[in-house]
Amino acid sequence: MAARYATQSAVFRRALRALGFYREVTGRSLGPPAAAAGLRFVCNAAPEETKRVTLESTEEYKFVERLIPPSRVPGPPKHAGPSPSGWTPPADTPPHLPYMIRRSRMHNIPVYTDLTNGSRRTTLVRKVEGDIWALEKDVKLHLKEVMGKELPTQVNEVTMTLKVKGHVDSELKKWLASKGF
Repeated sequence: MAARYATQSAVFRRALRALGFYREVTGRSLGPPAAAAGLRFVCNAAPEETKRVTLESTEEYKFVERLIPPSRVPGPPKHAGPSPSGWTPPADTPPHLPYMIRRSRMHNIPVYTDLTNGSRRTTLVRKVEGDIWALEKDVKLHLKEVMGKELPTQVNEVTMTLKVKGHVDSELKKWLASKGF
């Protein structure tokens, strides 16, 4: 492999030397020979350009701002009670409980239903902060009052989610909204 590289580099040096582009360590400077017919040197330097002036128009930027999408969802309008769509705003002050449930980025209560394996129905409560075990206890107590039986639950402390067996999302959303979340 090394012999092949040495042969190739020697051939390449000989070709460059013949054209006058290779300079030995002798110190003499070799420019392009006159005999190198057909070769042109192209200068990469650009011709001097006139300086361009950029003007910023602040009056016209308002038309551009309309086209830029908002970086986040705007806050909901202030009103008392549920809206015509059924959405209820959170309480002004969070309830004094050992746990907190943050709203989703669309300002909804983060309670979701899930259907797995075709028939397994579960309800997920996400965005729980604080004591998730106290939330599980309160959810079990509330669902026992509403449904008449205690539903199995599963707590995931890593993702801070609470899973409840069955589709009980509407009951949990009403209960959490009445608590002030």
